[in-house]
Amino acid sequence: MRIIGGKARGTKLYTLEGTITRPTLDRVKESIFNIIQNDIKGSIFLDLFSGSGAIGLEAVSRGAQKAILCDKSKKAISIIKKNIEKTHLTEQIEVYNMDFEECIKKIKNNLDIIYIDPPYQTNYIQKSLQILQNSIFVTEKTKIILETNSEERILEETKDLKFEIIDKRKYGIAHIIFLQKMPEQERRHVGT
Repeated sequence: MRIIGGKARGTKLYTLEGTITRPTLDRVKESIFNIIQNDIKGSIFLDLFSGSGAIGLEAVSRGAQKAILCDKSKKAISIIKKNIEKTHLTEQIEVYNMDFEECIKKIKNNLDIIYIDPPYQTNYIQKSLQILQNSIFVTEKTKIILETNSEERILEETKDLKFEIIDKRKYGIAHIIFLQKMPEQERRHVGT
């Protein structure tokens, strides 16, 4: 696994051993960053289930102002710190070793891009979005990217939330879903 683009391009990253984390494949990562490339420069990027930190580090390498990396695993945080050092991106990274719900509540910046890629067989996407839909740091311009192996289940779990799908892609078993907060007027219609 490596950084694909930007100032740290080509840097090989440390990865977590075992099956608890599942790194996003380079081709999937490259495709996601091609889709959001016009939104990255100067953005505040939240990588909520960071694993090795590869997604957040990629964002900063490509011009994000700051990436917030969150993972509750101490092993993951140790790997993230090694990768931050290796990519020389220390100044632009904030790392939180805590549960995702706690992390979301700690955020004090408006978020431009949020990447949510939890363990597949969990309801963490739904729980994350339930908190984010009421966060003042998530605006109608914030792009939220979900990675899942079950698009159908995620769409069912999130259908009553205040988000609309703006794009969907499939790469092997990985489904990538792009969301944004519904405009206030549309939310009122949904509720009636």
